Amino acid sequence: MKYPHCIQCRDDVTWYSIWFNVFMVAYKVVMSLVTNCAALMADAFHSLADLLASVFTLFSLRLSDRPADEKFGYGYGKIQHISSGIVGLILVIGSIFILVDALLSIINNTFATPDRMALLGAVVSTIGNELMYQYQRCVAIENNSPAIMANAWDNRSDAFSSVGMVVGLFFATVLDFPIADPLAAILLSLLVIKIGIELIIEAVNNLMDASPDVEELEGVYEIIRTFPRILGINYLRARSLGESLYIEADLRVNKDLKVFEGDVILEALKEKIIQSVENIGSIQFYLTPDIRK
Repeated sequence: MKYPHCIQCRDDVTWYSIWFNVFMVAYKVVMSLVTNCAALMADAFHSLADLLASVFTLFSLRLSDRPADEKFGYGYGKIQHISSGIVGLILVIGSIFILVDALLSIINNTFATPDRMALLGAVVSTIGNELMYQYQRCVAIENNSPAIMANAWDNRSDAFSSVGMVVGLFFATVLDFPIADPLAAILLSLLVIKIGIELIIEAVNNLMDASPDVEELEGVYEIIRTFPRILGINYLRARSLGESLYIEADLRVNKDLKVFEGDVILEALKEKIIQSVENIGSIQFYLTPDIRK
């Protein structure tokens, strides 16, 4: 973490997201009724989906903080991956509804030109959601939280939708090309569906204990490889449990090494890794005598 207050931001960010989305839902509904803009009403439902996603994220963060117990020996960290997958699913389902609605409006020729004031609603939505994305992304990176990152992408997807709405409303209200509104909604819905599917795939991979990126293990590998009296690494693997990385490795040592010496070496090695690499949850090392000639 860059700053001491990063932990406090982790505790506060989801509440900020919840109240932000409450405001956006109310704001878009009012603006939609005032300007007779169907796109803003559809975007209000998107913000409602964001609100539900924020609630899921808050729940998952609170639950993931619980310590390991008899039922869950590795803790509750994976609830964050479940939350991330749920957010992705909400994005996909919500975007499909928007996509279908836009297609039907084109097929049935029911699209209309809204009041130009609707542009203001789209601009405010774009700026607000982009700011929330940047804030949540920072918190997610510093705390290594997949649930917060998924929620951040939820806001980014809403910002993308709002950008498309700005473009569509500009063509519809200023250039008198009303079909641009549903066309922009179709393109942006497809983009948000792609983001949602990627979140779901990442969540499934982590729940299935897929190996993290090689870059995440490079620091651990270099520490082990250069540590005194460690002759080699038979294997090094890891899995992600929410915000923490669980590491397991089999290390080669001199066959004449005494048991108590091995214990001392492992304790020192674990301490160095924990101090040097962030987000380490648990370390399990095994020592194998090197019998090679």
